[in-house]
Amino acid sequence: MKRYALRAVSLAGALGLWQVVTSLNVDLWLRFSQFPTVTDVARTFAVRVSGPDYWTDLTDSLVRILTGFLLAAVLGVATGVLVARSRLAEDLLGPVLEVIRPIPAIALVPVAILLFPSNEQGIVFITCTAAFFPVLVSTRHAVRALTPVWEEAVRTMGGGRWRILGSVVLPGALPGVFGGLSVGIGVSWICVISAEMISGQYGVGYRTWQDYTVVDYPGVFVGMVTIGVLGWLTSTAVELLGRRLTRWLPRTAYAPGARPPRPDRSVKPAPAAPAVPDGARSEEARDEHLV
Repeated sequence: MKRYALRAVSLAGALGLWQVVTSLNVDLWLRFSQFPTVTDVARTFAVRVSGPDYWTDLTDSLVRILTGFLLAAVLGVATGVLVARSRLAEDLLGPVLEVIRPIPAIALVPVAILLFPSNEQGIVFITCTAAFFPVLVSTRHAVRALTPVWEEAVRTMGGGRWRILGSVVLPGALPGVFGGLSVGIGVSWICVISAEMISGQYGVGYRTWQDYTVVDYPGVFVGMVTIGVLGWLTSTAVELLGRRLTRWLPRTAYAPGARPPRPDRSVKPAPAAPAVPDGARSEEARDEHLV
């Protein structure tokens, strides 16, 4: 409870500082006088929530992000395992993937417009591409870092390729896979919002851009806060799922709120062994040598 209270105090302090600098029109190099106050944003948020457009935008963005992210998760894990386990796949797919990987996903908007017949499919494509490469890279590194002894043990007991894949490769790579999924869901939100701003119809990004064009800054901040909360909820869901699927891992690196156990002072230390004379010690060594 103490940790949650500290988090609430931190958030309240940030909101209070925002309210103070915007209500006093502070202009110290940064122009806070142009910002809406917390009360203005809260008032606009209450109006938006009471209308149907807000929930329509929210639903559209969630459908796009979940569809693209799930496709990226399946394709990224499968491709990462294939590239890490097969030299032929690495030689054929590796160069193409490494050339495409540095290209920002938002730069593929013209490609998506040319390839797909509707904007909806193009936005899902951009979202999938954004999350695909973090999942691919993390899965590839996680599979390559597995201990070869585990695979050899399965082969010794008569296990085949599919048995190794299901019993060694996928369970052993799960921590790295979920690390890539956590990064991928955040990148997906960035790209889906940008794609909605450019070529979307409805959605949180689309509505935020429309508020900016009509100089409705409280509405812009409502969209920003909505994006932040949605991103936090989805990334937390991915992290909790990863912890549940990897419960067999030791949690010794960091446990939130955990403290090292205190030594039990009621337990007396064991008495020290009596000293052995040098003559007896040499006789014992000689007897062991003879044995």
